[in-house]
Amino acid sequence: MKTDMRNLPPVQQYLRVMACIALCTVVAACGFRLKGVSPLPFETLYTNIAENSAFGAQIRRAIVASSPHTRFVSEPADAQARLTQISSEQSLREVSIDAQGLVEEYELTLVFVFQLTDAGGRVILPPTTLTTTREIPYDATVVQAKQGEIGALFLEMQQSQVDRIVRRIASPDVAEAFEKAALQPQPSDGSPPNDVPITPQNKSDAPTPWNSQRNIPGGAIR
Repeated sequence: MKTDMRNLPPVQQYLRVMACIALCTVVAACGFRLKGVSPLPFETLYTNIAENSAFGAQIRRAIVASSPHTRFVSEPADAQARLTQISSEQSLREVSIDAQGLVEEYELTLVFVFQLTDAGGRVILPPTTLTTTREIPYDATVVQAKQGEIGALFLEMQQSQVDRIVRRIASPDVAEAFEKAALQPQPSDGSPPNDVPITPQNKSDAPTPWNSQRNIPGGAIR
């Protein structure tokens, strides 16, 4: 049975109100906030992650949803910041084998390395490695079903990495680094011109239980 606050004695009403205030204070102190808009400190962003790839489309949607004022540009020279994919690797490894030598469990791994720089090539976020690992039971008698299950799990892992990337570039320390970088001189260490994008390195040669070197459902992060 629900209790109407209006029917409680004044002392109990006061105590409940104070308890709610205390709870809100504790939650705020823990840094909790509802998932929503997290504006980025830059309005234009370039990335070398292919727009026509599943991962590229996911990262663009996630960033725009989190920071509506930020838009993607097709040329590095037109961007205030550059999200650069350095490498991406997808692997599938046997972790458990039964007495007959058949695989009982696989370990799926995604490794994604990226960095964030400003228009002048100054580092805002140094090369950062994200590693996501999952384990999945395997049954050789239902290869097609397991193939689909593994593909779905890779896609889930990929979305998890997208969320982690967005949270990372939307963090306060990245905004602070972006502001500080604007006050620093452009590097003159002989590095490649800023309008030359880095070609991402993708590895998806993990052996699969259906004997296809590249037929991993869901595809590698590209």
